[in-house]
Amino acid sequence: MQIPAPAPAPAPAPAPAAAPDPAYDTCVADRLRPQAVARGIPGEAFDRYMAGVTPDRSVLDLLDAQPEFTTPIWDYLAGLVDDQRVEDGRAMLDTHRELLATVSSRYGVDPETIVAVWGVESDYGRVHGKRPLLQSLSVLSCFGRRQEFFRGEFLATLKLLHDGDLRDPAITGSWAGAFGHTQFMPTTYARIAVDGDGDGRRDLVTSIPDALASTANYLKQSGWQTGRPWGFEAKLPAGFDTALAGRTSRRPLSDWVARGVTRADGSAIAPADTRSALLLPAGRTGPAFVVFRNYDAIYSYNAAESYALAIATLADRLRGGAGLSTPWPTDDPGLSRAQRKELQTLLLARGHAIGEADGMIGTLTRRAIVSEQQRLGLTPADGRAGTRILEALRAGR
Repeated sequence: MQIPAPAPAPAPAPAPAAAPDPAYDTCVADRLRPQAVARGIPGEAFDRYMAGVTPDRSVLDLLDAQPEFTTPIWDYLAGLVDDQRVEDGRAMLDTHRELLATVSSRYGVDPETIVAVWGVESDYGRVHGKRPLLQSLSVLSCFGRRQEFFRGEFLATLKLLHDGDLRDPAITGSWAGAFGHTQFMPTTYARIAVDGDGDGRRDLVTSIPDALASTANYLKQSGWQTGRPWGFEAKLPAGFDTALAGRTSRRPLSDWVARGVTRADGSAIAPADTRSALLLPAGRTGPAFVVFRNYDAIYSYNAAESYALAIATLADRLRGGAGLSTPWPTDDPGLSRAQRKELQTLLLARGHAIGEADGMIGTLTRRAIVSEQQRLGLTPADGRAGTRILEALRAGR
């Protein structure tokens, strides 16, 4: 029996047209297109890649809002180096054991550090970023600070498309243009990416072997020293001169030992003249770290102390370490992703329309936290997702 065809679904409503932006259009036509052609990208190819790309100037607001520089370090690390990411990372180490052994042998970087970068950058491939690269980079190339820098990244993205490394002009990533499993910037992709699976193409978006091999190659090119540690958590003696701290203030390790610096876990420090630095990312009363050349290689990936410490301490946890022994100097510690989801669930139960409890603290969640902080008399009412507001909502106050 012939089954009647279903009635056709109604056509979707057309997307709202983007507001005219003559300054953007002029920049694309008169500045970006000629520069792309000068880089060997035919004009018709440029037009094809940019077809349908419309400006979104909201990306300009993010230029001065990078979490590595605006988030307290105890919040930053609490969300990135939590039990869930450690558990998932150990699973990735097991799943990709043979691949990681090959990559580690080829580039001299240990599997735990490679996987730690993967975990921090994209949660092991789960979060690649939602902003269209060509849209964000073209806007940043035309307006705001660092136009020359972003113009280089925009042109590099076009070249990757033209050369076939990338195939989708609508590819998405971070607001600044980083993308793929380990969030390479386009110029870094062009310079450092390698073909890890042997298919003749460097694909850091869908190929895990390419992404992990490229990450190891990046660290090697940044001066990674095979078999050497990134550093260790330290303990300072009373009266220590904290003016000596700083990533670029290098001294022989033996000098720190002579000044009374010890390992936080009490183990011995092998006598050596290895150049090292002392970090106090939260001041004298917070955790201290002695760091070596491999820390600098990690730091070069994203030049922020909080970022580099997230990679380094996650790698230590993946090796079986217990985490930091010195607490951060705050009475309101940061929350893990599981705790952030619990906080959001409690906010939803109180009637706050914040969407899904996904552990991502966005504008709606922060507004709801402010409302609850004000209701509870908690100060400051700053919208921060910390232990204090979580415990207050748990108590049903």
